Amino acid sequence: ALPATLTIDEAVSQIRADADRIRKVFTVYVLDESSRLVGTVELGKLLLARQGTTLGDIMNRDFIAVSADTDQEEVLRLARKRDMRTVPVIDGDGHLIGRVTPKQLTRIASEEATEDMLLMSGVSSEAKADDTVLRIVRGRLPWLLAGLIGASIAASVVGSFEDQLAKAAILAAFIPVTMSMAGNAGLQASAVAVQGLATGTLWSGEIGYRLFKEFLAALFNGAVAGCILAGLTMLASLIIPIADPAHLALATSLSLLCVTTIAAMVGATIPIVLDKLGIDPAMATGVFITSSNDVLGVLVFFLMATAFYLG
Repeated sequence: ALPATLTIDEAVSQIRADADRIRKVFTVYVLDESSRLVGTVELGKLLLARQGTTLGDIMNRDFIAVSADTDQEEVLRLARKRDMRTVPVIDGDGHLIGRVTPKQLTRIASEEATEDMLLMSGVSSEAKADDTVLRIVRGRLPWLLAGLIGASIAASVVGSFEDQLAKAAILAAFIPVTMSMAGNAGLQASAVAVQGLATGTLWSGEIGYRLFKEFLAALFNGAVAGCILAGLTMLASLIIPIADPAHLALATSLSLLCVTTIAAMVGATIPIVLDKLGIDPAMATGVFITSSNDVLGVLVFFLMATAFYLG
């Protein structure tokens, strides 16, 4: 950190004098007479500047700085968005009080990735490999209970279509297929959304475009999966007796198309909504996305079966 009034030669001499203490130099922080951060100069620009030029003449005034209480995930997002190797830290009056180094940014990225991975797996972000049994239970049981509630709601939906199952027991064979496709499609979409939010590659201005792409991709995936399921249903009808296989194939393929599309949109949207609310978007994945899409998947499947197969 050097005064803005120093010339290039003076700045280079100062860096050389402190070489043993500094070790690695990426950015020179430029200060005014009150030690407030007013700009930055990259090392390459400093070495290529003309003699007699001051730091104030060549400094970048459009810089990003963070406060000491800024969340480390937000620091990582800013660093990635602006391609910053180091991030200056200032106090409330703009005085430079420190920096976040490349090594620290790498550590933050590792910690945040581990935390997101645990949350997406339905495990507390504070979980460790050497946790006691009690700590393991406390970290995992709430997520399991949340999944139990979601599964119970899905079971209730299935139970409400008892008459349809009584008329055509073959429908029960397609319930796991529908729930599995809904859960997988939702997890895929939510994982991409969480990754985009965590790395800073997903920003407000492009959310609509990203969601539209997710919709088109889910529609295509659902159509392909639906056609395959319809073909398998027709092939199965040649081996085992199935009443009206053509209508059953139509109902199952349409339900798979709708379920995959809805699940993907839910999975892509919920992390964004949670991020806007200031909640870690990784919490949207795992049991929450899976459970909600299970319920929606079963509901859509039976509605399609009722309309196109039993109707």
